[in-house]
Amino acid sequence: MRREMEFTLNGEKVKVEVESTWTLLYLLREKLELTGTKLGCGYGECGACTVIMDGQAVNACLVPVLEAEGMSVTTIEGLAQSDGQLHPLQKAFVDHGAVQCGFCTPGMIMSAKALLDEKKSPTDEEIKESIAGNLCRCTGYVKIIEAIKVAAGGR
Repeated sequence: MRREMEFTLNGEKVKVEVESTWTLLYLLREKLELTGTKLGCGYGECGACTVIMDGQAVNACLVPVLEAEGMSVTTIEGLAQSDGQLHPLQKAFVDHGAVQCGFCTPGMIMSAKALLDEKKSPTDEEIKESIAGNLCRCTGYVKIIEAIKVAAGGR
């Protein structure tokens, strides 16, 4: 059964018609065509679908779509400036070689953004903990952690 819902997406109010059986990931990718959020495992194990919902990093594949009603959702597409200027996290990932195949990158960046929104100068352990739910098969995490440190203040 279809139902209309409203929420804020990347800073803008949206009103969409959804099926109650959809996940937030399905809505974002298939209906709203925001394909930066990736479908990886579909079980909340890989982190490729991480978005920020009301300040918290969540696996969009696990969020029933109606749970987003009235919430604020930020996807990787919502980070760059309207003129194309990258968010400091995105720039740090590019500049420090933290992107290889790129599949995990949006989820990693969103997990890191949720952390940096909460803690301006996180410790190495806090950084590692924040991305623990994000799997990368290419970089071995060292460059990812370094990029997050740089975005946090250049350390």
